[in-house]
Amino acid sequence: MRVEKLSDIKKELKSHNSEALTEICLRLAKYKKDNKELLSYLLYEADNPLNYAEEVKSELLLNFQNLNRSAYTSTKELRKIVRLLTKHAKYTGSKEVEIELLLWFCTNFLEYADTRSSHKPLQTIFSRQMEKIKKILPKLHEDLQFDYSSTYEQLLEEADNRVRFFNKNDFRL
Repeated sequence: MRVEKLSDIKKELKSHNSEALTEICLRLAKYKKDNKELLSYLLYEADNPLNYAEEVKSELLLNFQNLNRSAYTSTKELRKIVRLLTKHAKYTGSKEVEIELLLWFCTNFLEYADTRSSHKPLQTIFSRQMEKIKKILPKLHEDLQFDYSSTYEQLLEEADNRVRFFNKNDFRL
């Protein structure tokens, strides 16, 4: 089966009436949980993405609080949290929400994860999220860059003090 280009799908959707579009959306939502979550976000939460980010944070905070001290299992749990954060950030399509979630993740990583561990995958999770923040910051509006860069600098200082494998000079803006 051939998958049509997005532009062709857009043209075809424009030719349908609202009842047919409703049926198409419901069929999409029925077959995959991610589609249903995205549709729920677009219908109910899209007008306030930062509020949505706060809801995501409150849901995932419990995962951080129940984080296992074993390096292997905590790494698996942290990967799950990162996967969920990434998914919800994609739903919003906003770099501001994405950086908000990433900064929140890194802050909670420092608070709840075993930062003295020499488990390489655990170290990599933190480093990759910090790299993502470093890449996204320059893409934001100037005012937001200023606000988030000060938070980022504080995070760098805290990470440098608390995490023995971390070198803040690698992540400077």
